[in-house]
Amino acid sequence: MINRLEGKNILITGASAGIGQACALLFAQQGANLILTARRVERLRELATSLQKEYDIEVYVKGLDVRDGSSVESLISNLPDSFKNIDVLVNNAGLVLGVEKAHETPGDDVDVMLDTNVKGVLNMIRTVVPDMVAKGQGHVINISSIAGHEAYPGGSIYCASKHAVDALTKSLRMDVVSTPLRVTAISPGLVDTEFSLVRFKGDSKKAEAVYQGLEALVAEDIAEAVVFAASRPPHVQIADMIIFPTQQAAATIVHRESN
Repeated sequence: MINRLEGKNILITGASAGIGQACALLFAQQGANLILTARRVERLRELATSLQKEYDIEVYVKGLDVRDGSSVESLISNLPDSFKNIDVLVNNAGLVLGVEKAHETPGDDVDVMLDTNVKGVLNMIRTVVPDMVAKGQGHVINISSIAGHEAYPGGSIYCASKHAVDALTKSLRMDVVSTPLRVTAISPGLVDTEFSLVRFKGDSKKAEAVYQGLEALVAEDIAEAVVFAASRPPHVQIADMIIFPTQQAAATIVHRESN
């Protein structure tokens, strides 16, 4: 099988855990070099050390809050020479806070979700894509959600943010259609990661209940889809993948086995 990713530079946001971490591992297995960013730098360093030792690749680690546009610009402008040519951008950093109704959601939670999930993605696009256009090569992969295709109660702000990611993805694809660039969205359903733990602000019992009674997706399932999209021939563009566990049919339709 042709390896189209060996030696490529892959930038992954939110790479310290979950889907981002799984993407780093699978890209490393393909021989790609990695630019790993997240707010939890110590986790990134541990991951980088492990991947460099196991797969003999180059890994550059940098603490980053994607909400901070100036920090994003500083990251890209100060990359080592061997990493300046970014082949694939994986916009993975994102989160959800709470399950309140739209009119009851705390303002701080609204700001964090919109700034991270929407402005953070746009900060990365605005900073990375111009160089991709200039060199005539690149791939943007946005980790979206079924919440970008369907709304559900208790998820108004998160759904709004992921609908915005869906619109950004589609619009960007139109913006660069005259170039060789590719733009992809990966839209998972229920994935058993830290996602629900963050949503419920550390309440592990509530977080675990989200996945009870079914076999949810795991981070590696989504990472495999990301690597698949990134490794297609240049003339093939995966526009979007909606990925459910077998026991899920829609955002709010899930079959749970009783104990």
